Amino acid sequence: MDWSIQDIARIAGTTSRTLRHYDDIGLLKPSRTGHNGYRYYNQAALVQLQRILLLRGLGLGLPVISQVLDDETDAAQALTGHLEWLKQEQDRLARQIASVTQTIEAVKGGGEIMAEDMFNGFDHTQYKDEVEERWGKDAYAKGDSWWRGMSTEEKAAWKQRSQKLGEDWIAAATAGIAPDSAAAQDIARRHVEWLTGIPGTPASDARGQADRKGNADVKAYVTGLGEMYVADPRFAKNYGGAEGAGFVRDALKIYAAENL
Repeated sequence: MDWSIQDIARIAGTTSRTLRHYDDIGLLKPSRTGHNGYRYYNQAALVQLQRILLLRGLGLGLPVISQVLDDETDAAQALTGHLEWLKQEQDRLARQIASVTQTIEAVKGGGEIMAEDMFNGFDHTQYKDEVEERWGKDAYAKGDSWWRGMSTEEKAAWKQRSQKLGEDWIAAATAGIAPDSAAAQDIARRHVEWLTGIPGTPASDARGQADRKGNADVKAYVTGLGEMYVADPRFAKNYGGAEGAGFVRDALKIYAAENL
């Protein structure tokens, strides 16, 4: 059984023009072309299109998608990875929906908004002893003072930035791109910049310097965190588990070696 290009465009919520473009660049070839020149797609082509649309949803460009499809020829295995990411997104969105719903109810009812509920899942004090043991009491004191000094809006913006960074790491790892690829290294750069915004860390101490290259403390800090993401399940879950955390570690290690 196969479907015409018009049928596929309608079912997949795309356009015939997009499908023709995918054909032109070799991303999605029709299974056959009729005497009238119309393109037709079979089941295998539909699976390929589903993978393309999922990867587009992760924010990947067409050249990277082409590379991923070439590297991951086992469609079932690749889709299993996509499914895991989608489940994580489902869980994240469910928590956001519950949080926003609760806030709306409080606002409409004239009740008091509970900050603890709005920022459920982010309790920085739970790592107090660990931070002090690893980087000293001063490091925790600076970070704690910085966090408590933020407004509700600033905390929300910072949390959103952190969440977006984690999502981008998961998306990149799920897509199967290499840790040394331009896309992965760009996320690594953003990760290091994110770390410089947290007072009390070696990365923050380097903030504002014109050139951080050669700063052994920052380099060791970044690579050490990468190893901790893999070794500690509490952190690994932020990157989709041990495999995703391993991808983050490898990308950060490469970035640190070349830029810090």
